[in-house]
Amino acid sequence: MKSISFNDVSFAYPAVEGDLDSDGKPVIPRAVFDHFTGEIPAGFTSLIGPNGSGKSTFMMLASGRLVPQNGKVLLFGQDVASLDGERKNLLASVIYQNMEFESRDKVSQLLSFVYADGALKANAKGIRTDVDLLTEVIDVFELEKVMNHGLTELSKGEIQRVLLAFSLLYGSASVFMDEPLFAMEDRQKKSALEYLGEFAEKTGTTIFISMHELDLTRRYVPNVLLFYPNRDMDYGTPEEVMTDEALEKAYGVPVAMLKKAEDLKIEELSQTSDAILQMQRTVQKD
Repeated sequence: MKSISFNDVSFAYPAVEGDLDSDGKPVIPRAVFDHFTGEIPAGFTSLIGPNGSGKSTFMMLASGRLVPQNGKVLLFGQDVASLDGERKNLLASVIYQNMEFESRDKVSQLLSFVYADGALKANAKGIRTDVDLLTEVIDVFELEKVMNHGLTELSKGEIQRVLLAFSLLYGSASVFMDEPLFAMEDRQKKSALEYLGEFAEKTGTTIFISMHELDLTRRYVPNVLLFYPNRDMDYGTPEEVMTDEALEKAYGVPVAMLKKAEDLKIEELSQTSDAILQMQRTVQKD
């Protein structure tokens, strides 16, 4: 079953006012997609590739959050960009990196609202046990301790875990996740990916997830869409797509250096998350 179809799609971001080159001329952004046609099957798929290769734009177009300048993007056979807000959300939910919220409502209230307001209407069993799905995702994403907190009180990692719960409780036919594991602990990332894989398989929900950790993709995600800087793509299993040759071509560095850079990035994110959490605790004490 083909979940996403790009039909002669062209898309470029608008020029930024005041962004000039060395000659003082306006910088015209390069097209992210130029008459691109392709199909991607339903299922659980990881999007990998260097920054700026088009992963986020691909998901925004596929979910109807961006509209192409030429051509059409079909999601499960529907022109998702032409749908109204509610029908679009029922077809595709989106998690952005570093989403910000101003709501002071408690996490418990927000989770219950999302669960009742979406396709599931607060009536779904968990995929692992007979408990209610809400109860199960609270446990899986370790949200028990933050249920009485407002979103503005949460750390980055806690917010990301709440967003993962939102995305499943709403019950959309597909979910697009742009770096959803940001600032989460390693064990939480592994637990989340294992659950997302089970959820996709048992409910038929299509999930596209973009993440930098290549080892996690190899271990937990059955399908991979690899983006190259020239906008070419490869789709298949991790074994088929994530060869040393392909990764070196995509990222422009030897695989050994790529692994080292990945480890450094993960460590940097972990330190940043710890620093933010410590600062929040200090402010709360004061």
